[in-house]
Amino acid sequence: MTIEDVLQEVRKYNPEEEANVLKAYEVAAKAHEHQKRESGEPYIIHPLNVCMNLTTFKADGASLCAGLLHDVVEDTEYTLEDIEKIFGKDVAFLVDGVTKISNLHYNTKDEATNANIRRLINSLNDDVRIIIIKLCDRLHNMCTLEYKAPAKRIRSAEETLNIFVPLAYFIGAFKLKCTLEDICLSYIDNDAYKTLVEKENDIWKTYRNCCDIASKEVEELLNKNNIKFTYRIKILNVYHLYRKLNKGYKLNDIHDLVNFKIILDDNEDPYHVLGLIHKLYTPMNNKFKDYIACPKTNMYRSLHTTVFGPDNHLLQFQIKTKTMDDINTIGLAAYWKYFKAEGKTKMQHELKLNYQFFNTLRDLNDVIDNDSDYIDRVKTEIFSNNIYVYTVRGDIIELPNNSTIIDFAYKIHTDIGNHLYKAFINGKEVKLTHKLNNKDRIMLLQSEKAHPHSSWLDHVVTSTAKRKIKDALKK
Repeated sequence: MTIEDVLQEVRKYNPEEEANVLKAYEVAAKAHEHQKRESGEPYIIHPLNVCMNLTTFKADGASLCAGLLHDVVEDTEYTLEDIEKIFGKDVAFLVDGVTKISNLHYNTKDEATNANIRRLINSLNDDVRIIIIKLCDRLHNMCTLEYKAPAKRIRSAEETLNIFVPLAYFIGAFKLKCTLEDICLSYIDNDAYKTLVEKENDIWKTYRNCCDIASKEVEELLNKNNIKFTYRIKILNVYHLYRKLNKGYKLNDIHDLVNFKIILDDNEDPYHVLGLIHKLYTPMNNKFKDYIACPKTNMYRSLHTTVFGPDNHLLQFQIKTKTMDDINTIGLAAYWKYFKAEGKTKMQHELKLNYQFFNTLRDLNDVIDNDSDYIDRVKTEIFSNNIYVYTVRGDIIELPNNSTIIDFAYKIHTDIGNHLYKAFINGKEVKLTHKLNNKDRIMLLQSEKAHPHSSWLDHVVTSTAKRKIKDALKK
């Protein structure tokens, strides 16, 4: 990796920032001049790779510079004031955001780690670019994990899987998330990883003729209807396959083992293409998902349908527009591509407006002081396997496993929780302490005479609900 490699990518989408990126490289190269990585390479190779990773997101100039300079304050004699003087407040702010708090401020390494993770997560309040830079940093560190001691490899892989993978998912950076998952699995369970890589090669061989036939038939069909499109054919990433097999699935039971992604020009209609695909191949009626009308909570949008494809194989088709595909692949970072200089403002606005996990993180930060407890609650309430339920209007609400009607009510609004009177799931009345299941459709009734009971505290799992119940009881 050289600076010219990076600049070549920068020129493709942001040529006006080339001089600034080169300047940041020169400062970083000088600052890290005598430092080596554990691989024996010059240290500057790491920030160069981080910056290159950022170019895949079409990152803005400030983020590219911060990617090159992200370790300068932490590991060299440069100060934040130096960075601000040379590159301005925006770059200095981002560098500060990814700079770890020194271990000297804490009694143990675990305390320092928890404080730094909390600080990183809460940087979402100010600037999501900090998370994106840190994810690109973590990606290169994971790609060079082989040079660490065995115990450190496992610890880094587990931390990445528990913290950074969920963060990537929630901001919609799906491609990076899948890459991190596979690398983590290769260290946590290397035997399983190697076996599944071989199994995926076998799956490709089995599906090759099916995919060749489907490609030809779909191309002919869509061209005949004058539809502008591209396509990709993908197999489940190794980690997802690992999880499904561990849950007891057989390969033949996995309906989305191989997926055919149809990416349409933005002026094309995904629903029209869906109808054409269903005329070509018989669909499995219980395997259709409309994530365009009802996006996932990380704003993923696409039509999913599983069909009986050629050679008696199941194929999942994912039908979406180019803009949807960009957001599905790199998440909030797609706003850099579509809004250029305004991308930073747009992605921050979108995060606060439409991403449910953001408000939950903010609530947890308000009610939990201890860093270790905070990290535990984030893992439990947000980063664990959540359930997705519906309001009567069809809005999707994300909640932790074992959540009850009361958790749901307070997730919607404080007043709804405080005056909760009755609840119905799929038209049937249930107790307010009833535990929710995936896809439940919930209707709530309120009464001004109704108020929280202290017993409710024994039947809620979300910190937000507990805090709001306690506040109401005090009043």
